[in-house]
Amino acid sequence: MNSNQSTCCCGGKTNQFDKLDEILKKYQGVKGSLIPVLQDAQKAYSYLPKEVLENMAEKMDIPLSQIYGVVTFYSQFHLKPRGKNIIRVCQGTACHVRGAKAILQEIEDKLKIQAGGTTTDLLFTLETVACIGACGLAPVLMINDNTYGRLTPESIPEILAKYR
Repeated sequence: MNSNQSTCCCGGKTNQFDKLDEILKKYQGVKGSLIPVLQDAQKAYSYLPKEVLENMAEKMDIPLSQIYGVVTFYSQFHLKPRGKNIIRVCQGTACHVRGAKAILQEIEDKLKIQAGGTTTDLLFTLETVACIGACGLAPVLMINDNTYGRLTPESIPEILAKYR
């Protein structure tokens, strides 16, 4: 079996780059398509694996260093697997004054990860953000597209339980 192939659940052969090939076909001949290709690849793979970036560089005839430059410049791109649920804890002034540090600490303790980390089961990724824009509800966090406000450390276990 080719190193780019794996066996899928139905016993057939799949190429790990099939998704990338479809994306590249969609943007073939389109100038300035690197960022949309990266966005679509990340959507397809859930992050940007090294092998995918290497294959992309080869097929797009773009130096790998240039691709890494773009990926590391924009915070929307991720080189490591991320959790199914993205937790964003606001660290803005209103949230900070109203106890955001204790909220973050409680989440870190419950999930056994630090901010910037992902749980080993890939269920949660924990991030801090400068502002969510819901200052009147401080302290605030978001899990995926859901916003939770007026938080206390005691409210965190119940919120996390909804996503387990």
